[in-house]
Amino acid sequence: MSRLITWSPSLTLVPSRGCFNACGYCSFRQPLDQADALDPAVAAAQLAARPRATEVLLLSGEVPPASPQRSAWFARLLQLSRLALAAGRLPHTNAGPLALREMAALGRFNPSMGLMLEGLGPAYDRLHVHAPSKRLEVRLGQLQQAGRLGIPFTTGLLLGVGESWDDRRAALRLLAELQQRWGHLQEVILQPWRPDGAAARPLSTVEQADLLELISLARRELPPEIHLQTPPNLWPLASLPAALEAGISDLGGIDSIDVINPAYPQPAPARLVQVLAARGWDLRPRTCVHQAWWSWLPAALRARVACVARRLASSC
Repeated sequence: MSRLITWSPSLTLVPSRGCFNACGYCSFRQPLDQADALDPAVAAAQLAARPRATEVLLLSGEVPPASPQRSAWFARLLQLSRLALAAGRLPHTNAGPLALREMAALGRFNPSMGLMLEGLGPAYDRLHVHAPSKRLEVRLGQLQQAGRLGIPFTTGLLLGVGESWDDRRAALRLLAELQQRWGHLQEVILQPWRPDGAAARPLSTVEQADLLELISLARRELPPEIHLQTPPNLWPLASLPAALEAGISDLGGIDSIDVINPAYPQPAPARLVQVLAARGWDLRPRTCVHQAWWSWLPAALRARVACVARRLASSC
């Protein structure tokens, strides 16, 4: 088994927290009529303040497809993508379901994109009763659309919300079928749900054992080229090597703060290197799109990715 673990030096820009979904676990969203849009000048300042961040995650709340706000919202995603590229960074957009033309347009500027599947089964149905775009058929359609467009894609499961093992296995097999058809899934995130704010708490030993079993199952069920990812800030740092032993091969984009789970501090990359090296793991930075998918990119975008990769290699 390879002892190489990868991560992406990342900066998260939030175009808007306004979202028409109201998921039963979300502390990120704001009502659409109360949310402010990210000013491009503020975004540029944030980019300038984080020169080592090579990935720019555009993580946005969702605007309904028929909303009069949709056009300006989407134009902002394109503007921020261009801004990231102009600053020598690589945008990775996760902004909910997109129309075919929208996804294709963003694909010209984003080397990779993403959308969580989250899961399937009654537990998710209850959490998403007020979240129209979280319906399984909508999320599945998006993953299929990304495959047809040939966009390197990240998806994942939200775990520990009451789902059964049969639900977990069915979700993994659904992702495996998608990969066998299209080959575009570069990463599957196995993300434990964690309570926010004052209720924040580390994973218990029982929760860790459950997740380790799930990671092992995912590694058996999914095609080997898919990287299994988990957010390192949601694990007790001393327990993270066990997740790697179970099958995790990537730690995702690491920013200075997790905007979805702000109560869980990000470990410093230098500290991660130290902890993992002590257990025989080699942690190395990567671009937002894994090298096996570089050939999928338009020539101009591929050249930008290669340039960023050279910069990362020189800093190792």
